[in-house]
Amino acid sequence: MSKDKNIYFLGYSGHAYVAIDVAKAGSFSVMGYFDKQENKHDPYKIEYLGNEEELDLKDLVKEAYVFPAMGSNAIRKKLHSLLEYLNIEQTVLVHPTAFVSESAIIGLSTLINPNTVVNALAKIGKACILNTGSIIEHECIIDDYSHIAPGAVLAGNVQVGKNCFVGANAVIKQGVKITDNVIIGAGSVVLKNIREEGTWVGNPAKLLLK
Repeated sequence: MSKDKNIYFLGYSGHAYVAIDVAKAGSFSVMGYFDKQENKHDPYKIEYLGNEEELDLKDLVKEAYVFPAMGSNAIRKKLHSLLEYLNIEQTVLVHPTAFVSESAIIGLSTLINPNTVVNALAKIGKACILNTGSIIEHECIIDDYSHIAPGAVLAGNVQVGKNCFVGANAVIKQGVKITDNVIIGAGSVVLKNIREEGTWVGNPAKLLLK
């Protein structure tokens, strides 16, 4: 195993388990994890290395990659910002069953899960999650720290802002633009631009909470 395929994780719970599977499928060697405290449930039998905020993280990981594996957009943003500040090596994790167009642009620390499709000229920001079976059509733009949940469909030319969550099996109509800090409920259908932050649900989606 070459050194440049070694990877450490920030976080070790449900979302991290998926990221670890994707890393292993991509022939990365998982070296250990950092978290606030040790997870007593250790399904992958990997080493706990301490709290990343209390250690000299850059010195510990040397030239290996570090991946922020938290489902929360806010926490993932914080961890990614730490990696940028410390100038630690980052990567993109893509499951072998996903299709990612050669013309797509993918930001560092983004996770692309099994059976996901990212089509022509799509642009995906930093530390995003494209979850299992999601479809990101041609020329879509997803900004930093957003999460597209399992089975969600973004038709062509959709734009999703920063720190957004598009729920499972939601559908976003072609050309729709969604502002920052928006939650789209599971199964919702978005037919018009969303210019107001908050939680949007239903078919067609309407503002539920600010």
